[in-house]
Amino acid sequence: MVGDQELGEWLTGTPLRVGLILLGALVVTIAYRWVIRRVSARVASHRTQAAIDRVTRTTGGSVTPPEATRLGPRVETLRTVLANFGTVLIWAITVLLVLGELGVNLGPLIAGAGIAGVALGFGAQEMVRDYLAGFFILTEDQYGVGDVVDLGEATGTVEEVSLRSTRLRDLDGVVWHVPNGELTRVGNMSKQWARALVDVSVAYDTDLREAMELILATAERMTADADWSEVILEAPEMWGVQELAADGVTLRLIVKTRPGEQFAVSRELNVRLKEALDQAGIEIPFPQRTMWLREE
Repeated sequence: MVGDQELGEWLTGTPLRVGLILLGALVVTIAYRWVIRRVSARVASHRTQAAIDRVTRTTGGSVTPPEATRLGPRVETLRTVLANFGTVLIWAITVLLVLGELGVNLGPLIAGAGIAGVALGFGAQEMVRDYLAGFFILTEDQYGVGDVVDLGEATGTVEEVSLRSTRLRDLDGVVWHVPNGELTRVGNMSKQWARALVDVSVAYDTDLREAMELILATAERMTADADWSEVILEAPEMWGVQELAADGVTLRLIVKTRPGEQFAVSRELNVRLKEALDQAGIEIPFPQRTMWLREE
């Protein structure tokens, strides 16, 4: 009778408390994931609209910028990371509480886990550094898929961004895998807007003011072209004489473009400038040298 009474007390005590702990952990996990999902959706919506409004104010048109397009996948990645981390933390605490209810001595277990954690931390320092750097890359939106970036050792178009590493492809088609923890600087050529920088060399005997007017007029005609009016954001600017070089005078023209379009604009503008200068009879210089022949 006593044994049955003790068994009954144990069944209504320890198993009940363990069940309540597990139920509470399940409820907390569901609530935590729900909050993360709602907050991430609200942040994504707010940031997307802010990016569209900024581009609308800049260009005068309703265009979805690249950073708004990739905001959804970026927020989804961060949501998954935070949800998984929180879930693991909740259930780790739950396991400790359950073991405590079952009468397991947690002191040696916690001490052993601490030692193992320290050893694992020393062995995985670089991995932890990569994941932390990847987290900040995503949260700060330093770059995303489709951006043209300069990461120091590698320059190219980003194909994938994860918490561990960044994959990009350079102009030669080579795929580079760069650990995020090794990035000390990032140059993004596809952020918000870009500039097509065009340097044109003319001969020293050229009327510079006439040449500058011709170059600027050619760029303005290209801006008015229907094929390029949506790509070029502002009127071209003639900055003037950039350099008095050994073989000619270098004139600099600047055109503000949509991100990633500066290269196509530069190539097309170079073609048009060559045709315009040839038609006007303005010489594009080539290397020349004056030689003195001495006779003994």
